[in-house]
Amino acid sequence: MGHYKELFAFKKAYALAMEIFVITKKFSSEEKYSLIDQVRRSSRSVCTNIVEAYRRRRYKDYFISKLNDSETENAETQVWLDFSKDCKYITLEDYEKLSSLNTEIGKLIWYMINNPDKFS
Repeated sequence: MGHYKELFAFKKAYALAMEIFVITKKFSSEEKYSLIDQVRRSSRSVCTNIVEAYRRRRYKDYFISKLNDSETENAETQVWLDFSKDCKYITLEDYEKLSSLNTEIGKLIWYMINNPDKFS
């Protein structure tokens, strides 16, 4: 494994962040500095923390710590998706699609946390 872009977790997280970017363009402009900004930031942060972890993967504790940060941001993204659905900014179908992907990303991150030696 030579590059972070090859990581399945990164690919999935990046795809979700981009889907969130596109879908939040349709949100109410009054949400620009709250919900839109927050869900975009947390979903992108999942990606950046995976990259930071991978770049320092030879340091097991650092690797796991950054992945824990990534998982925390992933959990936060889910809460923002919940708000997006309950505020009627996204359809139930979009919510289920995005939430399913978010859950899958969380499982991939947990796999990396629990198997750090496979990534060093």
